[in-house]
Amino acid sequence: MKYNLLGNTGLKVSELCLGTMTFGGTGWAAAIGNLGQAAVDELMKRSLDAGINFVDTANVYSEGLSEELTGQSLHNLGISRDNVVLATKVRGKMGDGPNDAGLTRKHIMAQAEASLKRLKTDYIDLYQTHSFDPLTPWEETLRALDDLVRQGKVRYIGASNVAAWQLMKALGVSQQQHLEKYVSLQAYYTIAGRDLERELVPLLLDQKAGLLVWSPLAGGFLSGKFTRDNQGGADDRRTGFDFPPVNKELAFTILDKLRPMAEAKGATVASLALAWLLHQPVVSSVIIGAKKMDQLEDNLQAVDVKFTPEELKELDEVSKLAPEYPGWMLEFTKGDRQA
Repeated sequence: MKYNLLGNTGLKVSELCLGTMTFGGTGWAAAIGNLGQAAVDELMKRSLDAGINFVDTANVYSEGLSEELTGQSLHNLGISRDNVVLATKVRGKMGDGPNDAGLTRKHIMAQAEASLKRLKTDYIDLYQTHSFDPLTPWEETLRALDDLVRQGKVRYIGASNVAAWQLMKALGVSQQQHLEKYVSLQAYYTIAGRDLERELVPLLLDQKAGLLVWSPLAGGFLSGKFTRDNQGGADDRRTGFDFPPVNKELAFTILDKLRPMAEAKGATVASLALAWLLHQPVVSSVIIGAKKMDQLEDNLQAVDVKFTPEELKELDEVSKLAPEYPGWMLEFTKGDRQA
């Protein structure tokens, strides 16, 4: 297991992060997984034994139950709090009241306290805003997050699921107002969905912010079990919860390239799809989730997969984005101004 710096900080996080959306299984998260405490403890122990030091959850996962199970697991396993980088999120609806959602000072402060209680900890290492709130000014959101850092309840702040202009505006507000700034972005990125590379990847590299990848297997589509002839049965997750959206024809073409490569390496398609992300310079950590131990074991193998330059070129060619303006124009005109 390698450890990468989280953006422009000195904090080291494992290249694989344990995601907890499968913990609990209430509300909309029931379509993802419904693991109880015993199973959670088992997955958590194996992950930590494998060198993972980074765990990601959110208040909206199973209506807070995921956080409870995560905190209880660390307690059950006797894990030193200082040995784990614990991340959670805020923004989603957590009640029926008009102020039970969003990125207002009121909601952030209330939910930070609730998450601390559920996680059985007195600080959160990485507190992430789960998406954009069009009703709340960035100044209000970032001031509340800054206060949490100054109170010692949060160590770092991160964003998730935002557009490049939104993230850049937030970074600008933080600089102007001398507030804590986002050190990372949690976003959807996969070899079958490289949209992030148009605007957000250049922004992250320029601003030295870290990238945490969610759904690296495209909602299970790159697990290796889907083919053109077998597009899933009644018990497959994507049958009842077809998310995130995937260009299936492109994904099948990519799978056609991954399968023989995986066979030659004695590995699985899923581990190669994860390993491709680990080879992308912008990526700080890839979030993996599992309902069963064999899924976790397979995902853990990704850290041992190596690609030759030729193999990486093949995978890039089969999965790269179609040129769009202004990208192709910037590429065309940069030749006379390169260092």
